[in-house]
Amino acid sequence: RRGAANDSRDGVVIARTAVFALAAFLVSCAPRRETGSQEAFWNSLSALCGQAYEGRIGAKVGGGSGPDPFEGKRLVMHVRQCAATEIRVPFHVGEDRSRTWVFTRAPSGLRLKHDHRHKNGSEDSATMYGGDALGPGTAQRQSFPADQHSKDMFVRDKIPRAVENVWVIALEPGQKYSYGLYRPGREFRVDFDLTRPVEAPPAPWGAKEF
Repeated sequence: RRGAANDSRDGVVIARTAVFALAAFLVSCAPRRETGSQEAFWNSLSALCGQAYEGRIGAKVGGGSGPDPFEGKRLVMHVRQCAATEIRVPFHVGEDRSRTWVFTRAPSGLRLKHDHRHKNGSEDSATMYGGDALGPGTAQRQSFPADQHSKDMFVRDKIPRAVENVWVIALEPGQKYSYGLYRPGREFRVDFDLTRPVEAPPAPWGAKEF
C-alpha cells in the first residue's frame, strides 16, 4: 500500500509539474501587448475613424530626378476602417488611389505597412512594406524602421538605399497628423490638418465602397 501511495503522490507531482510547464509555455507564446504610449497612440488614431483630412507637403529633401508624384496634387488621408487590431488609412494623391497605410497590433507592438494596389485592385509588385515600431515611442510619435521583408524587397527592386527607410507618424490630437519618410539624404513629410475634416474620398483601389 505504501508503494501505491507513493505512486499516487508521484502522479500528482508529475501532473502538477506538467500543468505548470504548460502554463509557462502558454505565457511565453502569448502575444506581447504594446506599451502604454503605443496604446495611447492607437486610441488617438482610432478616434479619427470615418474622418478624412487634406494635407500638404511639409518637408522634401532628396528623392529622384524625375517628376515628383506628389507635387501639385490634392493630398487626402481617410481613416476608413477601424477594428480591434487593424486600422486602414487610404492616402489619395490626386486621382491616384493606390496607397493605404495599414496599422496593426502585432505581437511585437505596433506595425505599419504600405498596401499598394493597381487600378484593377491587384497587388503592386512592391507592397506591404514597412516595419514594427522602434521602442515604445510616445503617445504622439511612433517610428517604424524597414523590416527584413521590406529590405529584401528594396534590394530586389534595385533601390538598396531604401533599406535604411524609417517611417515616422506624428499625431497631435485635434491638430495635426504627419506622415514622414526618412533615410540618409532623404526627408519627405506630409502634414494633415485635423482641425478641418473634408468629404471622404472614394474607396481606394481594391476595396469595396460602403
